[in-house]
Amino acid sequence: MSLLNGTDITTDLHSKERRQGLARMVMQLFAHWRLSNEEQLDLLGLDAGSRTTLTRYRKGQPLGSNRDLLERVGHLLSVHKSLRLLFPRNRDLAYTWMRAPNRAFDNLTPVQVVRQYGFAGLLMLRSYLDEARGR
Repeated sequence: MSLLNGTDITTDLHSKERRQGLARMVMQLFAHWRLSNEEQLDLLGLDAGSRTTLTRYRKGQPLGSNRDLLERVGHLLSVHKSLRLLFPRNRDLAYTWMRAPNRAFDNLTPVQVVRQYGFAGLLMLRSYLDEARGR
């Protein structure tokens, strides 16, 4: 179960409006994080031939209804939420954190962690940030 703002996003898999809203949010987040198209595709778990899919999402079309994609988006939005809570007075740091080398990840950037480890990399980021917020 993936939670987004306290709601199980998997219960709304077929809600076009919900998937449209998620597409807008994740595309805006990717713009804030200044990710390349290739990085965006990797973070969403899409293959390199899916560039037109990103274009559709940018134009406001809904995310696909597959569970993996929606789970990834839920984790990405949770990472963003954690960063905003950790750095409430420094929005720039919250947005650049994903691209900054991190000793906790053997000096890989969080984006590189997800690209290298896939879904497990997303879970690593969530766990790391959850722990950081709990300190």
